[in-house]
Amino acid sequence: MPANSPLMIHIVPGKCDFCGCCVGVCPEDAIELMESKIEIIEERCTNCRKCVWACPWEVIEFHREGVAHLPSTLSALNSKDGSSK
Repeated sequence: MPANSPLMIHIVPGKCDFCGCCVGVCPEDAIELMESKIEIIEERCTNCRKCVWACPWEVIEFHREGVAHLPSTLSALNSKDGSSK
């Protein structure tokens, strides 16, 4: 991804079932999937949205305004909305 282009792909925390559909369609190999963790490798991602379209659970989202303002972990999401599960 060009240095001046923000990441626009977001993984909704706590929603992924780690099926790997997104990994198989990513032309840049920009998705790292481990046993219980998934993340976008920002340096490789070109915001092509193939992962968004491939995800059967709507876990991966595209945001035109970028994703810097979105929570990246479930704990960050919980602290932002005031819940403590």
